[in-house]
Amino acid sequence: MAPSTRSLVMQETDEEDWFAEDEAPSTAVAPATEFDHIERLLRPLTRGDPAALDLLDDAAVLPSRPGYDLVVTKDAMVGGVHFLVDEALDVVARKLLRTNLSDLAAKGAEPYGYFLSVGWPSGSDVTSRETFARGLAEDGALFDISLLGGDTVTTSGPLVLSATLLGWVPQGEAILRRGAKPGDKLMVSGTIGDGWLGLLAQWGEVADPDGGLLRRYRQPEPRIGLRESMRQHAKAAADVSDGLLADSSHIAKASGCRVRVDLERLPLSPGGQAWLDLQPEQVEGRISLASGGDDYEIVCAVDPNEAWNFRIAAAAAGVKVSEIGEFVEGEGVSAYYKGRDVTPSRLGWLHG
Repeated sequence: MAPSTRSLVMQETDEEDWFAEDEAPSTAVAPATEFDHIERLLRPLTRGDPAALDLLDDAAVLPSRPGYDLVVTKDAMVGGVHFLVDEALDVVARKLLRTNLSDLAAKGAEPYGYFLSVGWPSGSDVTSRETFARGLAEDGALFDISLLGGDTVTTSGPLVLSATLLGWVPQGEAILRRGAKPGDKLMVSGTIGDGWLGLLAQWGEVADPDGGLLRRYRQPEPRIGLRESMRQHAKAAADVSDGLLADSSHIAKASGCRVRVDLERLPLSPGGQAWLDLQPEQVEGRISLASGGDDYEIVCAVDPNEAWNFRIAAAAAGVKVSEIGEFVEGEGVSAYYKGRDVTPSRLGWLHG
């Protein structure tokens, strides 16, 4: 997830700490204070995890897990930058969790819990908070992940969200961006370009008859189910948030080599293929799909001798993976189409 380039003035009040020692259960139908909001809407999101201490303390106490490393990731989202300002807040909540879960998936980690910070715009009503909490509850149950703590503030700017997710991975088995070697195959899960096309569909600029593209943009599917097969077969990995070309280049840079991406082998959904078929220039269309971002698939380096085994293991987990290039000596990234170097100057999302 790309960070916001906006500068916000945060105005925090003393009663808006999620952790409080002296709060009493609320009997009101709607929360009258921030403590009531915690009691009624947020405490259920802990799902009884003792580490959260019922959100009654000023910290969480995490248990150790012998034989495992703790993976920590954090992303932020800002209204009008990472989601449309009129987007349904349960959808926003779920996307916040899912984009962070995608980072855990890229590391081969099992989700454990999360911390959440929210900067509510002045004047936000109770219904907004209820809707947001409902989205968190739905995906908390779906991905078996619990709220452990956090903080809320009031801001004069747009809605600002930040989540810190925790996951466990067997000791020494986390998949990093570094680890690719020349000769390794570049492989990617799922299909590419749907997230970007989904945003265009939401703006009414792209046809999306069955709503599949819009679903991919609004509710990406973190590839958590790939974690075991990735730990067995992937040598380096990243999630595709900035764009396939950009995130492949991140792996290459961390690994000290160059990556070649074959745009002819770009895996496309029916909606993506239908859009591409309408483009006057195939190469430009494929570059757009490979640099659009918001796919939240996994791109990784796999030893050529393990590529077939990775396909089999991924298929058993219900995910298709495709070979789309290779790592070579050098540095940077090259995009090829029909044997011709068509590397664009812009690889994906440009971080501010």
